[in-house]
Amino acid sequence: MEHPHAPPPRRIEDYALIGDCRTAALVSRDGSIDWLCWPRFDSPACFAALLDTPRAGRWLVAPVEPAADIRRRYRPDTMILETTFATAAGTVQLIDFMPMGGSGSAVVRILRGLAGRVELRTELALRFDYGSVIPWVTRLATGFGLTAIAGPDLVVLHSSVPLKGHDFVTEGRFALGAGEEAAFVLAQGPSHLPAPAVPEPSAALHATEAFWTDWSRRGTYHGDWPEAVQRSLLVLKALTYAETGGIVAAPTTSLPELPGGTRNWDYRYCWLRDATFTLLALIHAGHREEARAWAGWLRRSSAGHPGQLQTLYGLAGERRLIEWEADWLAGFGGARPVRIGNAASTQLQIDVFGEVVDAIYQAGQAGLAPPRETWGPLRAIAEHVTTLWNQPDESIWEVRGGRRHFVFSKVMAWVALDRAVRAGEQRRIAPPLDRWRRLRAEIHDQVCRHGFDAGKNSFVQAYGSTALDASALLIPLVGFLPATDPRVLGTVAAIERELMQDGLVLRYRPEEASDGLAGGEGAFLACSFWLADNLALQGRLPEARALFARLVGLANDVGLLAEEYDPVAGAQRGNFPQAFSHLALVNTAFILAATDPADAAPRR
Repeated sequence: MEHPHAPPPRRIEDYALIGDCRTAALVSRDGSIDWLCWPRFDSPACFAALLDTPRAGRWLVAPVEPAADIRRRYRPDTMILETTFATAAGTVQLIDFMPMGGSGSAVVRILRGLAGRVELRTELALRFDYGSVIPWVTRLATGFGLTAIAGPDLVVLHSSVPLKGHDFVTEGRFALGAGEEAAFVLAQGPSHLPAPAVPEPSAALHATEAFWTDWSRRGTYHGDWPEAVQRSLLVLKALTYAETGGIVAAPTTSLPELPGGTRNWDYRYCWLRDATFTLLALIHAGHREEARAWAGWLRRSSAGHPGQLQTLYGLAGERRLIEWEADWLAGFGGARPVRIGNAASTQLQIDVFGEVVDAIYQAGQAGLAPPRETWGPLRAIAEHVTTLWNQPDESIWEVRGGRRHFVFSKVMAWVALDRAVRAGEQRRIAPPLDRWRRLRAEIHDQVCRHGFDAGKNSFVQAYGSTALDASALLIPLVGFLPATDPRVLGTVAAIERELMQDGLVLRYRPEEASDGLAGGEGAFLACSFWLADNLALQGRLPEARALFARLVGLANDVGLLAEEYDPVAGAQRGNFPQAFSHLALVNTAFILAATDPADAAPRR
């Protein structure tokens, strides 16, 4: 049954991201902040119109008259968003950002008149706890600001223009001529403490720009796609929770993989699966401190008995991420349910053991962690893998259709033992390396016998299945087989033949895979980057570069990528922006630079 408050059609790519490495907000092209969780990425949202209508909370700042032209960009090498509205009466620029550093979190919005004289409005509707709680609002003793409070939440707004309340919304109308400015600052704090300090807008703007540009200068990429790589690295930095080093998969929940569908998940957590990809992307790009912080988060979060290792954790390593549904929200474009928390945290996904061991091993190789902090976890996890590698699991894709013997899970069990053996050899440790070597060979042989279908000349999704799975594209990337091995060549050819949609790669075909979920999904962008990696490693450089350029071109006007792309509708799908897509972009850019002599020359 259609929800009585279903929102009008919107596009995921209409949004841009601002953040302060604690949390992040999504700003629409029309000047509305429709998503913000405070004080952390995984906190309840105080603006949730993204998943409903303005009734669930938003903050609009825009011209009264509809703009004939809207253009936006990030200031170079920053996460400072500039949106320029051109109306019949004139032109005005909106600058949105979240100040870096300091003791609290805030959103700053500065309006600048550029030409003519433009009538403007602001509408602030704070709705705590995912749109379910209307706060108590009072005016500040001085100025035009206000405080809003409900339960543990407190927000303070400072405004340079007069405001008034109407129907539980704070409104303001004002005009700006060329050279004139107006500013708003919204700051958050706990309700039991004094009101948070509010930064001065201009000073905060200069300090924030200096922070981001200084960080961006540390990058070391010198290939053919500097803007795309730099924007992806900035997104990864913005999705980092600075206090712990954890990186969230995305700042959103329940953006659908199919319009009106039910494949809607909460991605505001940290996945172990992303560990090695993230680590290598940061190391290659020259951001060693972020790589060190991520490796530290990984070691702390995965600490404990290996049998209790989870697939994902909270920003500080929290384990209880109970999944529930916010049934009062209509969902993005009517796609329900809206899920909070993620039950995948309780699944058995054997591939994550390989990811953790590989990441710890790579961190040690890069000098990001002393050997005394790496060998113990490596040995314990590898030993645990020897007890469970031959069990069925829910796989890299977190299926909800029952456990199976997924091929990629076995490949990553091999990776866990392979990296542990390498680390042990470097430390000249004898036992239990011989036993691990024998099991490593056994797993390799089993995968090649039972995970490869001779009829399709391809690795398949699971033992006994003929369905293809794009995770097989990682087989050469993790070192299981060379990219030029005939079985890998056959797998790539089969995926190009059977898993492509308009030149992009699907994870698998849901109708063949029995993943326990209804409906379909878009092309998975990370898988498409993995195909480009394989093409490059096979010497098919023109095709690899063409695919990479196509994928970069799918980003929205400010360079952001979601998890998936719908080639039929020409639209982004899934949570946004997606760390997995952006780190895949970074890693592919470096693979292209390493395999293409013309592109690699500047790096040497």
